[in-house]
Amino acid sequence: MKFLHTADWHLGRWFHGSSLLDDQHHVLQQLVALAADEQVDAVVIAGDVYDRAVPPADAVALLGEVLEQLIVGHGIPVILIAGNHDSAERIGFSSRILERQGLFVRGTLGHFAPVVLGEGDARVAFHPLPYVEPTFARALPGGEAVNDHASAMAHVLAQLRAAFEPGRRNVLVGHAFVAGGSESESERPLSVGGSGAVPADSFAGFDYVALGHLHRPQPVGSARIRYSGSLLKYSFQEADHAKSVSVVRMGADGGCEVTEHRLSARRDVRVIRGTLQQLLEARDHNGPRDDYLSAHLTDPGPVFDPMGRLREAYPQLMEIRFARHEQPAGGAASAARDHRRLAPADLFQGFWRDVQGRELAPDHLRAFEGCAQPVIRAAQDGEGA
Repeated sequence: MKFLHTADWHLGRWFHGSSLLDDQHHVLQQLVALAADEQVDAVVIAGDVYDRAVPPADAVALLGEVLEQLIVGHGIPVILIAGNHDSAERIGFSSRILERQGLFVRGTLGHFAPVVLGEGDARVAFHPLPYVEPTFARALPGGEAVNDHASAMAHVLAQLRAAFEPGRRNVLVGHAFVAGGSESESERPLSVGGSGAVPADSFAGFDYVALGHLHRPQPVGSARIRYSGSLLKYSFQEADHAKSVSVVRMGADGGCEVTEHRLSARRDVRVIRGTLQQLLEARDHNGPRDDYLSAHLTDPGPVFDPMGRLREAYPQLMEIRFARHEQPAGGAASAARDHRRLAPADLFQGFWRDVQGRELAPDHLRAFEGCAQPVIRAAQDGEGA
Protein backbone atom coordinates (compact mmCIF):
# COMPACT_ATOMS: atom_id res chain seq x y z
CA MET A 1 0.00 0.00 0.00
CA LYS A 2 1.30 3.45 -0.92
CA PHE A 3 -0.42 6.68 0.08
CA LEU A 4 0.28 10.40 0.16
CA HIS A 5 0.02 12.17 3.53
CA THR A 6 -0.66 15.91 3.60
CA ALA A 7 -2.36 18.37 5.96
CA ASP A 8 -2.88 22.00 6.93
CA TRP A 9 -3.71 23.47 3.54
CA HIS A 10 -5.46 26.47 5.15
CA LEU A 11 -7.18 27.36 1.90
CA GLY A 12 -8.30 30.99 1.87
CA ARG A 13 -5.53 32.19 4.16
CA TRP A 14 -4.17 35.73 3.97
CA PHE A 15 -0.57 36.60 4.75
CA HIS A 16 0.07 40.14 6.02
CA GLY A 17 -2.79 41.44 3.89
CA SER A 18 -2.10 39.37 0.77
CA SER A 19 -4.29 36.48 -0.40
CA LEU A 20 -2.39 33.21 -0.74
CA LEU A 21 -4.94 31.47 -2.95
CA ASP A 22 -2.80 31.66 -6.10
CA ASP A 23 0.18 30.37 -4.12
CA GLN A 24 -1.93 27.49 -2.78
CA HIS A 25 -3.19 26.62 -6.26
CA HIS A 26 0.42 26.57 -7.50
CA VAL A 27 1.60 23.96 -4.99
CA LEU A 28 -1.60 21.91 -5.09
CA GLN A 29 -1.05 21.31 -8.80
CA GLN A 30 2.33 19.85 -7.84
CA LEU A 31 0.65 17.66 -5.23
CA VAL A 32 -1.83 16.29 -7.80
CA ALA A 33 0.98 15.59 -10.26
CA LEU A 34 3.03 13.85 -7.56
CA ALA A 35 0.10 11.64 -6.52
CA ALA A 36 -0.41 10.62 -10.15
CA ASP A 37 3.30 10.05 -10.87
CA GLU A 38 3.74 7.96 -7.71
CA GLN A 39 0.54 6.03 -8.47
CA VAL A 40 -0.51 6.23 -4.84
CA ASP A 41 -3.44 4.16 -3.63
CA ALA A 42 -4.88 7.04 -1.60
CA VAL A 43 -4.37 10.65 -0.53
CA VAL A 44 -5.00 11.47 3.14
CA ILE A 45 -5.58 15.07 4.21
CA ALA A 46 -5.21 15.37 7.99
CA GLY A 47 -7.31 18.44 8.71
CA ASP A 48 -7.29 22.25 8.49
CA VAL A 49 -8.28 22.09 4.85
CA TYR A 50 -9.65 25.62 5.18
CA ASP A 51 -8.27 28.49 7.19
CA ARG A 52 -11.55 29.32 8.87
CA ALA A 53 -14.90 27.73 9.61
CA VAL A 54 -16.73 29.73 6.93
CA PRO A 55 -14.28 29.73 4.01
CA PRO A 56 -14.51 32.15 1.08
CA ALA A 57 -16.14 30.87 -2.10
CA ASP A 58 -12.88 30.84 -4.07
CA ALA A 59 -11.27 28.61 -1.44
CA VAL A 60 -14.17 26.15 -1.68
CA ALA A 61 -13.85 26.20 -5.47
CA LEU A 62 -10.12 25.43 -5.26
CA LEU A 63 -10.73 22.44 -2.98
CA GLY A 64 -13.40 21.18 -5.39
CA GLU A 65 -11.01 21.52 -8.33
CA VAL A 66 -8.22 19.57 -6.61
CA LEU A 67 -10.52 16.81 -5.39
CA GLU A 68 -11.96 16.42 -8.88
CA GLN A 69 -8.47 16.13 -10.36
CA LEU A 70 -7.46 13.46 -7.85
CA ILE A 71 -10.65 11.39 -7.72
CA VAL A 72 -12.21 11.79 -11.16
CA GLY A 73 -9.12 12.58 -13.20
CA HIS A 74 -6.73 10.03 -11.67
CA GLY A 75 -9.02 7.63 -9.82
CA ILE A 76 -7.25 8.17 -6.48
CA PRO A 77 -9.43 7.87 -3.33
CA VAL A 78 -9.15 10.77 -0.89
CA ILE A 79 -9.59 10.54 2.88
CA LEU A 80 -10.18 13.96 4.47
CA ILE A 81 -10.87 15.02 8.05
CA ALA A 82 -11.81 18.29 9.73
CA GLY A 83 -9.17 20.13 11.76
CA ASN A 84 -9.64 22.74 14.45
CA HIS A 85 -9.84 25.52 11.80
CA ASP A 86 -12.60 23.75 9.86
CA SER A 87 -16.32 23.61 10.50
CA ALA A 88 -16.99 19.96 11.30
CA GLU A 89 -20.56 20.09 10.01
CA ARG A 90 -19.70 21.89 6.76
CA ILE A 91 -16.76 19.61 6.00
CA GLY A 92 -18.88 16.53 6.61
CA PHE A 93 -21.82 17.60 4.41
CA SER A 94 -23.09 14.73 2.18
CA SER A 95 -20.19 12.52 3.27
CA ARG A 96 -22.16 9.26 2.81
CA ILE A 97 -23.01 10.19 -0.79
CA LEU A 98 -19.46 11.32 -1.58
CA GLU A 99 -18.02 7.97 -0.44
CA ARG A 100 -19.53 6.34 -3.53
CA GLN A 101 -17.21 8.49 -5.64
CA GLY A 102 -14.10 7.80 -3.58
CA LEU A 103 -14.14 10.83 -1.25
CA PHE A 104 -14.20 9.78 2.41
CA VAL A 105 -14.87 12.75 4.67
CA ARG A 106 -15.15 12.83 8.45
CA GLY A 107 -16.22 16.06 10.11
CA THR A 108 -17.77 15.02 13.42
CA LEU A 109 -17.33 12.19 15.92
CA GLY A 110 -20.53 10.49 14.83
CA HIS A 111 -19.03 7.94 12.42
CA PHE A 112 -16.09 5.71 13.39
CA ALA A 113 -16.18 3.04 10.70
CA PRO A 114 -12.78 2.66 9.02
CA VAL A 115 -12.14 3.16 5.31
CA VAL A 116 -10.74 -0.16 4.07
CA LEU A 117 -8.66 -0.08 0.89
CA GLY A 118 -6.89 -2.92 -0.89
CA GLU A 119 -7.77 -6.56 -1.34
CA GLY A 120 -7.12 -9.71 0.69
CA ASP A 121 -3.93 -9.65 2.72
CA ALA A 122 -3.08 -6.23 1.25
CA ARG A 123 -6.01 -4.53 2.98
CA VAL A 124 -5.35 -1.40 5.03
CA ALA A 125 -7.91 0.14 7.36
CA PHE A 126 -7.71 3.95 7.45
CA HIS A 127 -9.32 5.39 10.58
CA PRO A 128 -10.29 9.03 9.86
CA LEU A 129 -10.51 10.89 13.17
CA PRO A 130 -11.43 14.58 12.95
CA TYR A 131 -10.20 17.06 15.55
CA VAL A 132 -11.34 15.79 18.95
CA GLU A 133 -12.87 18.52 21.09
CA PRO A 134 -13.09 17.26 24.71
CA THR A 135 -16.66 18.52 25.05
CA PHE A 136 -17.86 16.32 22.17
CA ALA A 137 -15.78 13.33 23.25
CA ARG A 138 -17.37 13.56 26.69
CA ALA A 139 -20.80 13.25 25.09
CA LEU A 140 -19.92 9.86 23.58
CA PRO A 141 -20.97 6.70 25.44
CA GLY A 142 -18.67 6.09 28.40
CA GLY A 143 -17.08 9.54 28.14
CA GLU A 144 -17.99 10.80 31.60
CA ALA A 145 -14.34 10.84 32.72
CA VAL A 146 -13.11 12.95 29.78
CA ASN A 147 -11.75 16.25 31.08
CA ASP A 148 -8.96 17.31 28.69
CA HIS A 149 -7.49 16.63 25.26
CA ALA A 150 -5.43 13.66 26.41
CA SER A 151 -8.36 11.82 28.00
CA ALA A 152 -10.61 12.73 25.06
CA MET A 153 -8.15 11.26 22.58
CA ALA A 154 -7.69 8.11 24.69
CA HIS A 155 -11.46 7.60 24.89
CA VAL A 156 -12.03 7.97 21.15
CA LEU A 157 -9.04 5.85 20.14
CA ALA A 158 -10.34 3.01 22.31
CA GLN A 159 -13.46 2.98 20.16
CA LEU A 160 -11.41 2.97 16.96
CA ARG A 161 -9.33 0.01 18.17
CA ALA A 162 -12.55 -1.95 18.62
CA ALA A 163 -12.71 -2.11 14.79
CA PHE A 164 -9.24 -3.67 14.45
CA GLU A 165 -9.20 -7.03 12.67
CA PRO A 166 -6.42 -9.64 12.88
CA GLY A 167 -3.97 -9.42 10.00
CA ARG A 168 -5.22 -6.02 8.81
CA ARG A 169 -2.92 -3.02 8.97
CA ASN A 170 -4.23 0.17 10.57
CA VAL A 171 -3.56 3.83 9.75
CA LEU A 172 -4.88 6.68 11.88
CA VAL A 173 -5.60 10.01 10.19
CA GLY A 174 -5.83 12.57 12.99
CA HIS A 175 -5.51 16.23 13.94
CA ALA A 176 -3.95 16.96 17.33
CA PHE A 177 -1.01 18.45 19.20
CA VAL A 178 1.21 15.56 20.22
CA ALA A 179 3.52 16.32 23.14
CA GLY A 180 7.08 16.85 21.99
CA GLY A 181 6.19 18.33 18.61
CA SER A 182 7.81 21.55 17.39
CA GLU A 183 5.26 24.39 17.21
CA SER A 184 5.06 27.51 15.02
CA GLU A 185 3.36 30.83 15.64
CA SER A 186 0.91 30.33 12.74
CA GLU A 187 -0.88 27.44 14.47
CA ARG A 188 -4.02 28.23 16.45
CA PRO A 189 -3.73 26.92 20.04
CA LEU A 190 -6.06 24.01 20.74
CA SER A 191 -6.90 25.14 24.27
CA VAL A 192 -6.96 28.22 26.48
CA GLY A 193 -5.22 27.89 29.83
CA GLY A 194 -3.80 24.42 29.06
CA SER A 195 -1.45 22.69 26.69
CA GLY A 196 -4.03 20.76 24.69
CA ALA A 197 -1.35 18.11 24.21
CA VAL A 198 -1.80 14.36 23.94
CA PRO A 199 1.02 11.87 24.64
CA ALA A 200 2.57 9.96 21.75
CA ASP A 201 1.87 6.62 23.44
CA SER A 202 -1.86 7.29 22.95
CA PHE A 203 -1.44 5.89 19.43
CA ALA A 204 -0.22 2.42 20.39
CA GLY A 205 -1.42 -0.26 18.00
CA PHE A 206 -1.54 1.86 14.83
CA ASP A 207 0.97 1.02 12.12
CA TYR A 208 1.14 4.64 10.96
CA VAL A 209 -0.32 7.87 12.36
CA ALA A 210 -0.88 10.59 9.73
CA LEU A 211 -1.20 13.82 11.68
CA GLY A 212 -2.15 17.41 11.00
CA HIS A 213 -1.94 20.59 13.11
CA LEU A 214 1.79 21.30 13.52
CA HIS A 215 3.24 23.07 10.50
CA ARG A 216 6.78 21.67 10.51
CA PRO A 217 7.19 18.24 8.86
CA GLN A 218 8.37 15.96 11.68
CA PRO A 219 8.03 12.64 13.47
CA VAL A 220 6.97 12.80 17.12
CA GLY A 221 7.88 10.11 19.62
CA SER A 222 8.25 7.47 16.90
CA ALA A 223 9.02 7.30 13.19
CA ARG A 224 5.50 5.97 12.59
CA ILE A 225 3.85 9.07 14.15
CA ARG A 226 4.32 11.94 11.71
CA TYR A 227 3.20 15.44 10.85
CA SER A 228 3.37 16.12 7.12
CA GLY A 229 3.53 19.86 7.82
CA SER A 230 1.60 22.69 6.21
CA LEU A 231 1.20 23.25 2.50
CA LEU A 232 3.06 26.60 2.59
CA LYS A 233 5.03 28.74 5.02
CA TYR A 234 2.37 30.67 6.91
CA SER A 235 4.59 32.82 9.15
CA PHE A 236 8.09 34.24 9.10
CA GLN A 237 8.89 31.91 11.99
CA GLU A 238 8.54 29.13 9.39
CA ALA A 239 11.09 30.69 7.02
CA ASP A 240 13.55 27.84 7.67
CA HIS A 241 10.95 25.09 7.15
CA ALA A 242 11.28 22.79 4.15
CA LYS A 243 7.64 22.28 3.19
CA SER A 244 6.77 18.89 1.77
CA VAL A 245 4.23 16.11 1.52
CA SER A 246 4.96 12.56 2.62
CA VAL A 247 4.64 9.47 0.44
CA VAL A 248 4.28 6.44 2.70
CA ARG A 249 5.03 2.91 1.50
CA MET A 250 3.56 0.36 3.89
CA GLY A 251 4.80 -3.21 3.84
CA ALA A 252 2.85 -6.37 4.55
CA ASP A 253 4.11 -6.35 8.14
CA GLY A 254 2.94 -2.77 8.74
CA GLY A 255 6.43 -1.30 8.51
CA CYS A 256 6.54 2.07 6.75
CA GLU A 257 9.04 3.83 4.54
CA VAL A 258 8.40 7.58 4.37
CA THR A 259 9.74 9.84 1.62
CA GLU A 260 9.33 13.60 1.90
CA HIS A 261 8.72 15.38 -1.41
CA ARG A 262 9.48 19.10 -1.45
CA LEU A 263 6.93 21.52 -2.85
CA SER A 264 8.12 24.52 -4.84
CA ALA A 265 6.34 27.68 -3.70
CA ARG A 266 5.36 30.43 -6.10
CA ARG A 267 7.00 32.88 -3.69
CA ASP A 268 9.26 31.94 -0.80
CA VAL A 269 8.91 33.38 2.72
CA ARG A 270 12.28 34.79 3.80
CA VAL A 271 13.96 37.05 6.33
CA ILE A 272 16.60 39.52 5.13
CA ARG A 273 18.90 41.30 7.55
CA GLY A 274 21.17 44.35 7.44
CA THR A 275 21.15 48.13 7.62
CA LEU A 276 18.67 50.01 5.45
CA GLN A 277 21.45 51.09 3.11
CA GLN A 278 22.89 47.57 2.88
CA LEU A 279 19.53 46.09 1.93
CA LEU A 280 18.91 48.76 -0.69
CA GLU A 281 22.32 48.20 -2.25
CA ALA A 282 21.84 44.39 -2.22
CA ARG A 283 18.47 44.44 -3.97
CA ASP A 284 19.81 42.49 -6.96
CA HIS A 285 21.86 40.04 -4.89
CA ASN A 286 19.49 39.18 -2.04
CA GLY A 287 17.41 36.43 -3.64
CA PRO A 288 14.18 36.90 -5.62
CA ARG A 289 12.88 40.41 -4.97
CA ASP A 290 9.21 39.37 -5.15
CA ASP A 291 9.44 36.81 -2.33
CA TYR A 292 7.41 37.49 0.83
CA LEU A 293 10.00 39.23 3.00
CA SER A 294 10.55 40.38 6.55
CA ALA A 295 13.38 42.92 6.88
CA HIS A 296 15.33 42.93 10.14
CA LEU A 297 17.12 46.28 10.20
CA THR A 298 20.36 46.53 12.14
CA ASP A 299 20.65 50.35 12.03
CA PRO A 300 21.67 51.60 15.51
CA GLY A 301 19.23 54.51 15.40
CA PRO A 302 15.97 55.63 13.78
CA VAL A 303 15.70 55.61 9.97
CA PHE A 304 13.38 57.59 7.72
CA ASP A 305 10.47 55.79 6.00
CA PRO A 306 12.10 52.34 5.89
CA MET A 307 8.97 50.56 4.60
CA GLY A 308 8.40 52.94 1.72
CA ARG A 309 12.05 52.96 0.65
CA LEU A 310 12.50 49.19 0.92
CA ARG A 311 9.29 48.40 -0.95
CA GLU A 312 10.69 50.15 -3.98
CA ALA A 313 13.36 47.45 -4.01
CA TYR A 314 11.33 44.57 -2.55
CA PRO A 315 7.69 44.87 -3.67
CA GLN A 316 6.43 42.00 -1.44
CA LEU A 317 8.03 43.28 1.77
CA MET A 318 5.53 42.41 4.49
CA GLU A 319 7.07 43.67 7.72
CA ILE A 320 10.05 45.45 9.25
CA ARG A 321 11.68 44.64 12.55
CA PHE A 322 14.50 46.50 14.26
CA ALA A 323 17.34 44.46 15.70
CA ARG A 324 17.89 47.03 18.43
CA HIS A 325 14.47 46.19 19.85
CA GLU A 326 15.03 42.44 19.97
CA GLN A 327 15.51 40.96 23.43
CA PRO A 328 16.00 37.45 24.76
CA ALA A 329 12.87 35.29 24.96
CA GLY A 330 11.08 35.70 28.23
CA GLY A 331 12.33 39.26 28.77
CA ALA A 332 10.57 42.57 28.43
CA ALA A 333 9.91 41.96 24.75
CA SER A 334 7.80 38.91 25.55
CA ALA A 335 5.81 40.73 28.18
CA ALA A 336 5.30 43.68 25.84
CA ARG A 337 3.12 41.55 23.60
CA ASP A 338 0.28 42.37 25.99
CA HIS A 339 0.69 46.00 27.08
CA ARG A 340 -2.17 45.63 29.57
CA ARG A 341 0.09 43.54 31.81
CA LEU A 342 2.85 46.16 31.99
CA ALA A 343 3.33 48.89 34.56
CA PRO A 344 3.33 52.48 33.20
CA ALA A 345 7.06 52.77 33.88
CA ASP A 346 7.74 49.62 31.84
CA LEU A 347 5.60 50.91 28.99
CA PHE A 348 7.47 54.21 28.97
CA GLN A 349 10.84 52.46 29.03
CA GLY A 350 9.77 50.40 26.02
CA PHE A 351 8.59 53.53 24.21
CA TRP A 352 11.90 55.28 24.94
CA ARG A 353 13.85 52.26 23.70
CA ASP A 354 11.84 52.18 20.46
CA VAL A 355 12.31 55.86 19.73
CA GLN A 356 15.84 56.46 20.99
CA GLY A 357 17.41 53.04 20.45
CA ARG A 358 18.89 53.00 23.97
CA GLU A 359 17.83 52.39 27.56
CA LEU A 360 16.24 55.10 29.69
CA ALA A 361 18.62 56.58 32.25
CA PRO A 362 17.68 55.99 35.94
CA ASP A 363 17.25 59.71 36.68
CA HIS A 364 14.95 60.10 33.69
CA LEU A 365 12.89 57.12 34.87
CA ARG A 366 12.53 58.71 38.30
CA ALA A 367 11.41 61.96 36.67
CA PHE A 368 8.77 60.08 34.66
CA GLU A 369 7.47 58.27 37.73
CA GLY A 370 7.29 61.56 39.63
CA CYS A 371 5.14 63.07 36.90
CA ALA A 372 3.07 59.97 36.22
CA GLN A 373 2.10 58.89 39.72
CA PRO A 374 -0.28 61.81 40.45
CA VAL A 375 -2.02 61.22 37.12
CA ILE A 376 -2.33 57.47 37.78
CA ARG A 377 -3.71 58.05 41.29
CA ALA A 378 -6.24 60.55 39.99
CA ALA A 379 -7.40 58.06 37.33
CA GLN A 380 -7.71 55.28 39.93
CA ASP A 381 -9.68 57.57 42.26
CA GLY A 382 -11.99 58.43 39.39
CA GLU A 383 -12.66 54.75 38.62
CA GLY A 384 -13.50 54.06 42.25
CA ALA A 385 -15.88 57.00 42.61
